[in-house]
Amino acid sequence: MRTERKLSRWERVFARLDREPSRPAHIDVPRMSRHRVVLFSATLAFYLAIVWAVVVSSWLVRLDWQVMFFRPYQQWPQIHAFLDYYVVLGQRGPTAVMVAAWLGWRSWRQHTLRPLLTLAAALLLLNITVGAAKYGMGRLGPHYATVIGSNEMWRGGDIFPSGHTANAVVTWGILAYLASTPRARRWLSALSAVTSLGVGMTTVYLGTHWLSDVLLGWAAGLLILLALPWFESPIATAEVRILALRDRVRSRRAAPVPAPAPVGAPSLVLGPRVAEQPVTAREPVTASRASRSPAYLAPGPHMARAERTPVTPVGSRRPPHSDRASRGTASARPLAGG
Repeated sequence: MRTERKLSRWERVFARLDREPSRPAHIDVPRMSRHRVVLFSATLAFYLAIVWAVVVSSWLVRLDWQVMFFRPYQQWPQIHAFLDYYVVLGQRGPTAVMVAAWLGWRSWRQHTLRPLLTLAAALLLLNITVGAAKYGMGRLGPHYATVIGSNEMWRGGDIFPSGHTANAVVTWGILAYLASTPRARRWLSALSAVTSLGVGMTTVYLGTHWLSDVLLGWAAGLLILLALPWFESPIATAEVRILALRDRVRSRRAAPVPAPAPVGAPSLVLGPRVAEQPVTAREPVTASRASRSPAYLAPGPHMARAERTPVTPVGSRRPPHSDRASRGTASARPLAGG
């Protein structure tokens, strides 16, 4: 009796993935709704309020100094080693590689470039906005502060807002933004919020950022996620152009290559005089003609030089002339006698 082979765990996983549709019938693209516009406006107001509070050295700056003097890394040194690794979840390089690998797999499965292009647009906006704010305000970090109680603005620093926090909000929040179901979007939104909150507080614990830096980083990352629906149209246009370029490249590679001309075919000769001459077909070379040996070669096997027969004809090589003999006999001189 023939029995079927039992599939392993990985084979069952890949078999389940193969049953998924290769191209979804409908991709839910977020739109800039009224609710999202209200959230974007509130987040922008919060962002500007934090910047103003730091510029005028308000209570927020005093709170920054109090947390810095508290030195959390000295209060709880037992979690220092773990948080040194946890803060990597906010670094742009490792997180971008991990998220791009997942979104690349989704793009390959769904035959669409939207996940990768959305990630690229979000990271581009993050670099432009956060980078401009960092170098524009030039705030120094806690380890490089010069005057106690000062806001340390416009002194050549680059920590305001926190890049780790903003990157964690955008990189992990893009998974929730691209989720295919509302339930997955809710779970991924909560997970990205907890992750970014933990990364921001870790930078405060390590003493690399002020507390106000983390608050502004959260606001900066959330602004980018809320503004992404405005860039859906350019993302769709870029996808169409990239796919059209790919199709043109494939069509050029698949074009038939012209067959080479045969050996005996006439070739095109440049020049006006030569081109006017008719091209005559050459006589085909037969096997008997090709196998015919030259007349000047002696037949037979190879022999030594002394044993070879002469190949030149015997006798004089001068052609015979009949008039020489008659002329010589007619004009013969008499012998002078004796």
